[in-house]
Amino acid sequence: MRWWPAVLVAIVSIGYLVWIRLQDHLPFQTRNIESAKIVVVTFLLLLIWWAFFSRAPGKWRVLTTFGLVAVLGAGAALFRLRGLSGDLAPIFEFRWSKSKLVEPIQAPALPPDSVRVATTSTNDFPQFLGPNRDGVLPGPRLDSNWTAQPPTILWRQKVGPGWSGFVVVGNLCLTQEQRGESECVTAYELASGKPVWTHTDQVRYNTIVAGEGPRGTPTVVSNRVYTFGATGFLNCLDLASGKPIWSLDFLADGGKVPDWGVASSPLYVDGMVVIHGTGKAKSLYAFRADDGKPVWEAGSNRASYASPILATLAGKRQILAFNQRFVSGHDVETGSTLWEKPWGNGNVACATPVVIGTNQVVFSSGYGAGAELLEISRVTDSEFAAEMLWKSIRMKSKFAHLYARDGFLYGLDDGIFACVDLKDGSLRWKEGRHGHGQGLLVGDLYLLMAESGDLILLRPTPDSDNVLARFPVFTAKTWNPIALSGDLLLVRNDQEAACLRLPLER
Repeated sequence: MRWWPAVLVAIVSIGYLVWIRLQDHLPFQTRNIESAKIVVVTFLLLLIWWAFFSRAPGKWRVLTTFGLVAVLGAGAALFRLRGLSGDLAPIFEFRWSKSKLVEPIQAPALPPDSVRVATTSTNDFPQFLGPNRDGVLPGPRLDSNWTAQPPTILWRQKVGPGWSGFVVVGNLCLTQEQRGESECVTAYELASGKPVWTHTDQVRYNTIVAGEGPRGTPTVVSNRVYTFGATGFLNCLDLASGKPIWSLDFLADGGKVPDWGVASSPLYVDGMVVIHGTGKAKSLYAFRADDGKPVWEAGSNRASYASPILATLAGKRQILAFNQRFVSGHDVETGSTLWEKPWGNGNVACATPVVIGTNQVVFSSGYGAGAELLEISRVTDSEFAAEMLWKSIRMKSKFAHLYARDGFLYGLDDGIFACVDLKDGSLRWKEGRHGHGQGLLVGDLYLLMAESGDLILLRPTPDSDNVLARFPVFTAKTWNPIALSGDLLLVRNDQEAACLRLPLER
C-alpha cells in the first residue's frame, strides 16, 4: 500500500486545525466553521485516496467505501439537524424525537374568578430586561448558599418553540411561542403555570440556523400587552382576556422577514409603541399605543435585531437604535436623528446598549465586532455629537445583555464571562465558558442562565467572576431572557418553561 499521501493529508490537516483553534483574534464561531470545513475536506481527501490511490486490494477498497457510505446513510436516516448552538456547532436529535410542542394551548375563554390581575405590584417585571429595561434589579436579597438552600422548581412544563422571554404582572406571566402554524401570545398563572388565555396569529417563522418561533418579549403597560412577532405582527391585547385591541402586519407594505426573524421587543414611551424596523428600510417606527396609528418613522439605516431603549444622554431624552452599520439617538417626539455613528463590521447586532452615567453609552456585538464606549455631547438644541472614547475587542456580546457597575463592564464575551475596565476597554479577567445565555444583576449577585440550561449564581468583582453556585434546570440549548418577580424566577427555552423559587437571605 502507498501510505504517504494519507499521512501527508493528515499532518497538514491536523496542523491547520491546531493553527485555526489558536487564532484568538478570530470569532469563536468562525473558528468552528473553519474547523468543520477542515474535517469534511480531510475526510473526502482520505476517502478519495483510499478508493483510488491507496493500492489496497480492490475488494477492501470497495467494501470500505460502500461501508462508509452506508454508515453515513444510516446516520442521515436516524438523526436530523435540530439547529446550531450559539457558537454555530451543530445540534442533532433522533428523527423520531418530538422536541416541538405543536398542540394548541388549552385555556379557558376568559380568566377564571380566581385570577386577579394586579398591575401595581412592586415585583412586576413588565418588559424585556425588567422594569427599567436594563437587566438590573435592586433586590430581593438572594441567599448565595445554594448547598444549604437550593432553588426549588414550583412548576415545569412544555412550551412551544421561540426565543421570547417571560414578563410578570401581578399573578400572570406572559410569553410568546409557536404552536404548529400558530404564533401565540400566552398568559399563564404565575403560581401554577396553568394557561389563562392565548392569542394566536396564523403565521410561522422557522429556519434551521435561527430556530422556530417568535423572538420578542411582550411589553405590559397598565391593562394592555404589546407584542411583536417573528414575521412582523404587532399586537395590542387586553391583559385580562387576551382579546385583540388592535393588530397590524408591520411588513405587509414592502417589508421582508429578515434572516433571523423579527426580534425587537416593543418599547412603550409617551403613549407610543416604538419598534426597531427590522425587515424595512428605516431604523425605528412609532405607533400610537391606543389605536396603532403611525406616528413617525426615523433613521435611514436598516435595523438589526436589538431592541430600542429610552435613555437620557447629555440632558436629552432619546431613543437609541442599534443597527448593523450605525448606532444612533432619536428625538422621542419626532424620531429625528440627534446623532449617529458608524458601527461594527456588518454582522448582526442583538445586544441592548448600556447607558453609563449621564452622557456615555456602550454598544457591543459578536462575530468579532467588539464593544465601543461613546460619549454624547450637545452641540445645539437639536444637534448632538458622538465621540468614541475607546474600542475594544475584549467584549463581544452576541446577544446577551451587559451591565456596568463601579467603573467596570461585565458580560459574556463570545460566550465566556468577562470584565473590562470602562476607562479604556482593557480586559480585567475572562473566566468560564457559559455559552450564549442570558442574565440579570440582582443586588450584587448575577443570575446567569447558561446556554447549557444551568442556572449559575455569581458575585462578580473587578478581580474575579466569583462563581457561587450552579443549579441544573434544562438540558437543551437555552437562549431566552429570564425574568425575576420577587423570589420567583421565570426561565424557558424553545422546549420547556419553569418557575423557580429562589432562596432569600433570612
